[in-house]
Parts: sequence; structure tokens; C-alpha cells
Amino acid sequence: MAKKKKPKKAQRPNIVTIDEHVLDRLYLVIDSRKGADPETSYTARLFSRGRQQIAKKLGEEAVEALIEGIQGDKPKLVAESADMLYHLLTLWAAVGVKPKSVWDELARREGLSGIAEKASRKRT
Repeated sequence: MAKKKKPKKAQRPNIVTIDEHVLDRLYLVIDSRKGADPETSYTARLFSRGRQQIAKKLGEEAVEALIEGIQGDKPKLVAESADMLYHLLTLWAAVGVKPKSVWDELARREGLSGIAEKASRKRT
């Protein structure tokens, strides 16, 4: 008697929709840390220190990413970029900016020349 073949698992395409993006998931985790114990959560500690401290940390991480980008150290640039994105999402959560708002703005700019997009901001 022939063995039945197991159906193959449907392979997920190598495309991630914006709704399942890691940044959206990370934002939800960060946002859930509001009001958590600052002794047990770094994110809660950042929130307890306020937006100014979160913004300062974002600036520090951006400078570190910039340095690694100039030096060309790819692994360090990857790590610093992750730190920078984490702190950016934390600042968004502190201010109440939802990732979808940023994704929508990026989509609005898609296909626009950077020069034309900047010029349009000067008129408004």
C-alpha cells in the first residue's frame, strides 16, 4: 500500500505586508510598556523619564549609526540602526504617533522627486 504524501506547507511569499511588519509589532510592544514598572522594563523607564529623554536617546543612537555608516562597519551599522529605530518608535509612542501615519506619509511621497517634495513643503 502506497503511503499518502503529506500536503506541502504553503510557503509564505517573501513579501511582508505593512500590517505584519516587524516595526508595527515592535511598536505595539513598546506602546504596551506605558505605565509598566521602570525597574523591570527599559522601555517603561524611558517613558517614565519623558519625551525629552526619549528624544535625547534617539539623537544619541542616530549619531552612533551615522558614525558606523561613515566608517563602513556593516554589522555595527545594523546594530545601531536597530537601536535608532527602537528609540524612534518609542518617541512615536510617547507622542501618540501611530506607525500607520508614517507609512501613509511615505506612501504619499512614493514616486515623488525629493526635490519636488521639499519644494511643496515650502509653499504650504
